[in-house]
Amino acid sequence: MRLLSLCAVLLLLAGPARAAELLMFEQKGCVYCALFNREIAPAYARTDEGKRAPLRRVDIDAPLPSDLAFVQRERFTPVFVLVDGGREYGRIRGYPGETFFFGLLANMIERLDRGEPATPQDLGGVPPGATLAK
Repeated sequence: MRLLSLCAVLLLLAGPARAAELLMFEQKGCVYCALFNREIAPAYARTDEGKRAPLRRVDIDAPLPSDLAFVQRERFTPVFVLVDGGREYGRIRGYPGETFFFGLLANMIERLDRGEPATPQDLGGVPPGATLAK
């Protein structure tokens, strides 16, 4: 019984499991990144989506952090990539505006909840609402 209690306490002290993240690949001078920063970023952390998948910014001109080695880089910004446990669950290429952004993100989170990682067919060309990298 004491061993069981000790295990329970240790689990509580360890904190919550690492959550999914919404990566935002960005670069200086990206007008669509700036638009996202004005329209979505200030309140994102308080939304249900932001609580489920906190925003993590990644500069496309900087080396990719080692924990993101599995993520395929693209040459335009912004690109939003939903990741969890070393797997990618979807992308939003470009910033489609507030309404479409949250709709697309909701679809990606549903995919995450079903445990369906993204496939190579999910990759595509440069979309409207994206800035090509220098």
